[in-house]
Amino acid sequence: MAGPRCRFCRGVWGELVVDMGLQPACDHFPEVGAAEADPVFPIRLWLCADCGLAQLVEDPTIPEEVRGIEPEALVAQARSAVGMIAEAGFSTAGDTVIEHPSPHGGSWVGHLAERGVGVAAGETADLVLDCFGLMHSQDVRADLERRVRQLAPGGTLLLQFHSLAAVLAQGQWNAIRHGHPVYLSVPTAVGMLESLGLGTVRAWRFRLYGGTILLAARRGEPTATAVRALAEAELAAGVRDADVLRALHDTAADTAAALRGWLVGARSSGRTVLGYGAASRAVPLLNHAGIGPDLLPAIADGSPAKHGRRIPGTGIAVVSPEAMVERSPDEVLLFVPDLLDEVRRRYPQVEAGGGSWVVAEPRPRSVESAAHAVPT
Repeated sequence: MAGPRCRFCRGVWGELVVDMGLQPACDHFPEVGAAEADPVFPIRLWLCADCGLAQLVEDPTIPEEVRGIEPEALVAQARSAVGMIAEAGFSTAGDTVIEHPSPHGGSWVGHLAERGVGVAAGETADLVLDCFGLMHSQDVRADLERRVRQLAPGGTLLLQFHSLAAVLAQGQWNAIRHGHPVYLSVPTAVGMLESLGLGTVRAWRFRLYGGTILLAARRGEPTATAVRALAEAELAAGVRDADVLRALHDTAADTAAALRGWLVGARSSGRTVLGYGAASRAVPLLNHAGIGPDLLPAIADGSPAKHGRRIPGTGIAVVSPEAMVERSPDEVLLFVPDLLDEVRRRYPQVEAGGGSWVVAEPRPRSVESAAHAVPT
């Protein structure tokens, strides 16, 4: 039986670094009353020894239609990034853009339009933007080559991704999930771009998701010294070290045990706990921890398309925020730390009624100790 083959360099040498066993697809939210069992698939992370790309060995899941809504933190980051790009001279009024957004939604087109950048009518553009898109690619080489071909002379390729360095630094093991077959780091992304004739001339880091990177690359230009320094820092953090990546196994076990223990304690003390944020990252966490409706009766979400559905593999119902508020929970367990400021503002009834927000990862912690849950 043939082994893994790299999605970018086509190499066959590498190491299996994470094996999470069988897990349900993270974007498959069945209706609450659906009788059939939720399908499960293996999650195995493989590190290519040649180009350093971390990737799922297989990802047979088929992405479903977008059911989520854009968090305010994502919108704010996009607006900020567009401003930085313009200030750095990579975009001006009259430029054109081709955007490759994430399957989960989100677009920079509107923010760019405010600065006079229009959608390209042809096959090339001054800006080619990949906003979390390449992370979902089944064939990274083919998709990245396509983006390079779309660059007009003198154009800039903008590549944004959740960095593998952030996954390691914060133990975000549940970022490794179905639908996200590719896990980019700065040194690997820079090397991929260089192999296709592009030098990375600028890099920015954002707080979003605990560590989001935006790279700007151009044909025929050398990779900037500051970018190489960032790549070296991520190498030192272990993004291409198989032993460092394997430690995510222990992190997963610790995080799952902490969550389950906290929920068991809440139930024993008679506290009512509901969740918020039926996000894809919550699916592997809840399944790995063996959490069901007995410990967490429901998870609220701002997307109406998810209401009346269940978290795959758990049986936990997804409800509206209004239904959450009506139940006056003692605590609301938040599964997406980036939403903390937004949900506190949108649903003040939680705290006004004596309840509190609790950030779920890496260990459940109250808002008082989680005020800076999203690292700078």
